[in-house]
Amino acid sequence: MWTREAVLAVSPDSGSVAAATKLSTARSWSAEGADEHAVWGLCAGSGGNPYQTVVDLDGPAYRCSCPSRKFPCKHALALLLRWSAGQVPAAERPDSTTTWLESRTARTPRSTGTVPDPEAAARRSARRAERVSAGLAELDVWLADQVRTGLAAAARSGYSYGAATAARMVDAQAPGLASALRRLPGTVVSGDGWTGRLLEELALLRLLVAAHARLEDLPGPEAATVRAHVGYPVRAEDVLATPGVRDQWAVTGVRDVLADNLTARRVWLRGDATGRPALVLTFTPSGTAPDTSLPVGTVLDADLHFHPGTPALRAVVGTRHGEPRPLTRLSPCSAARAVAEFGRAVAADPWTRHWPVVVSDVVPVAHDEEVSLVGADGTLPVHPGGADVWRMLAVSGGFPVTVTGELGARGLRPTGVLGTGALVGL
Repeated sequence: MWTREAVLAVSPDSGSVAAATKLSTARSWSAEGADEHAVWGLCAGSGGNPYQTVVDLDGPAYRCSCPSRKFPCKHALALLLRWSAGQVPAAERPDSTTTWLESRTARTPRSTGTVPDPEAAARRSARRAERVSAGLAELDVWLADQVRTGLAAAARSGYSYGAATAARMVDAQAPGLASALRRLPGTVVSGDGWTGRLLEELALLRLLVAAHARLEDLPGPEAATVRAHVGYPVRAEDVLATPGVRDQWAVTGVRDVLADNLTARRVWLRGDATGRPALVLTFTPSGTAPDTSLPVGTVLDADLHFHPGTPALRAVVGTRHGEPRPLTRLSPCSAARAVAEFGRAVAADPWTRHWPVVVSDVVPVAHDEEVSLVGADGTLPVHPGGADVWRMLAVSGGFPVTVTGELGARGLRPTGVLGTGALVGL
């Protein structure tokens, strides 16, 4: 299964991404299906007949009855977006799809390995690297211009700040950088001190550009971290091929983030025996139900396979050894230890924005519209938005509780609170 990032990587331009996202809803498609080699479907068009779309996953290769000259067209991209989100059912392949796949096999014999054609894969990888490097060179010039001309233009641009450069990063097949640029307007309008925060974001982007230029000199894990932040795709099957980490994984929080007409669901887990945090990330089109297979407040006995990088955080769930059961306890962790965990994560990956933590024996305290978690070894500020802090205060009732959440530079964004009963999601 491809990730959404892998789908975006094959897009010919940003306009195709926008058009495909609009077409990735269920009402646009009929007669969908997929197997291990192909995905197919009928997409409603402006005429009376739907467009017949097929993607050969082993190529990849694309066929569509639409008149578009782009390759792949928006219909193929939309179909891949739906398939990567798990919204295309397994089905028996229609004869027309089989005929086309067989004609391709006759021209280019299909390999049975994980990489159907190593030489073709190497050529695609080289072309992508060239496109990404060219895009990052343009980004480097833009970053230098921001420092040379000052940040006053950012205030005048408002929510359009960096938009054109973000679109260029999509064209350059660097979706991670595009997402980082789209976050900049939020920093511009973040209130007092925004110039310092914006300069910090620009500096981190410059650091990423410099690190990418030295990819070949970096150790494997560090290089994988840089590639992940730039937006290079990693196939789920490659991750699942790595050794799994079996543990009793507690689902400590779920948070949905809307972006580009998609819902990114972040599911945070923590291993009971290993104490290791993990992130399971899924994408679904806006307006459709997100993945609910990992409900907050449960424990799952499973093997997790981690994406490459340092620190390794994002994971794919492999073999499940039973059904989820209610979460009633979490291994204790002090506020000081949580802050130290976040510090180590940032030291290993300076682009880390938040880190999943568990903070035990803290009392939520509200004062002057601000909330803090007060414990024996210190106080943690609660992030000013994004969580139901009043529910957390109600569960606590003034007594110590265990709080789970995402710790970042501006404080802890709670995702769950555990009192005397079960973990309550926030």
